[in-house]
Amino acid sequence: MAAIVAPSVLAADFANLQRDVEMLNQSEADWIHVDIMDGRFVPNISFGIPVCEAIFKHAQKPLDVHLMIEQPENYLEAFKNAGAAHITVHYEACPHLHRILQQIKELGCKTGVALNPHTNAQLLEDVILDVDIVLVMSVKPGCGEQRFIENTYRKVKILKELINDAGAHTQIEIDGGVNLHNAQSLTEAGADILVAGSFVFKSNDPLSTIKDLKNV
Repeated sequence: MAAIVAPSVLAADFANLQRDVEMLNQSEADWIHVDIMDGRFVPNISFGIPVCEAIFKHAQKPLDVHLMIEQPENYLEAFKNAGAAHITVHYEACPHLHRILQQIKELGCKTGVALNPHTNAQLLEDVILDVDIVLVMSVKPGCGEQRFIENTYRKVKILKELINDAGAHTQIEIDGGVNLHNAQSLTEAGADILVAGSFVFKSNDPLSTIKDLKNV
């Protein structure tokens, strides 16, 4: 089965965001990945609820919202109302992760948990049955155009084994440095979803680039 492709609008042209979202609507992308950064959990600030609402207004594909923020529990309902179909929070930002996952479920969204590169995948063992998506950061969160971390392949294999052992249906998502050189190896390791930002939006032909990722 082909991987799910979720281009990240963090790499889009913010002055022409509607144009870029409409391009994604016409592409073979499955989801639209929306990175939210607060300048505290990660160094950078991206955009917030109003921009998410604006993307949703033009999007014809599910919004995959990745909250790189502190205290995400305070914003879950707002992002649901702004159009999020999936809400991913960071393990490192959630001392009461199980409670937050239940909140996301009650809102009717898919639940996601992101893991920073240094975070052990086994830490999700006790909640994996409540997680629809595990987002593996394959770069340090908060900045684009970083070098892909090679240990990601090993981490994906560990997660896949954990998911299978638990009898869960969790999907594995990769975010950071994804391109045609590593996409096949990632899917072979067990990845289901590929997030690509600069690789798509800075290519000469984003539609073809997305199609190539789908065909890996």
